[in-house]
Amino acid sequence: MEETEETAEVIDSPDAWVAGHIRRFLETDGRPRPGIDDLLLTTRGRRSGRLRRTALVYVRDGDRYVVTASNRGAAGNPAWYLNLVADPSAVVRVGTEEFAATARTASAGERERLWGLMVEAMPSYRDYQGMTEREIPVVILERAE
Repeated sequence: MEETEETAEVIDSPDAWVAGHIRRFLETDGRPRPGIDDLLLTTRGRRSGRLRRTALVYVRDGDRYVVTASNRGAAGNPAWYLNLVADPSAVVRVGTEEFAATARTASAGERERLWGLMVEAMPSYRDYQGMTEREIPVVILERAE
């Protein structure tokens, strides 16, 4: 996600609820749901090469941002996660601040603690895990250097 990013069109999630959430995020300078920490994540489509944006709940872990690829408990991982597996470069927006980030899936040793933080922030993640046979990935987003 290099030089073309500034002029490239960013496509919001095709999910109507998520697209509405992105609009509310932008209208409220990143505070669409008081008491819940949300961020916007922009990835490059693994097949189309186009920039794709979604909204996610996050928790902080030191300087890192942690999100989950819950896909609301669906059988498959969400497209944004598959995009990050193909290209870990991303753009993150928290509040009004936007920055380049690098993503990685939490290791088995990290996942349990980070998953606990995510469930504490959003208890519905526990329900989502119960709805699917896949282990929901936990993703760590770190500022790119």
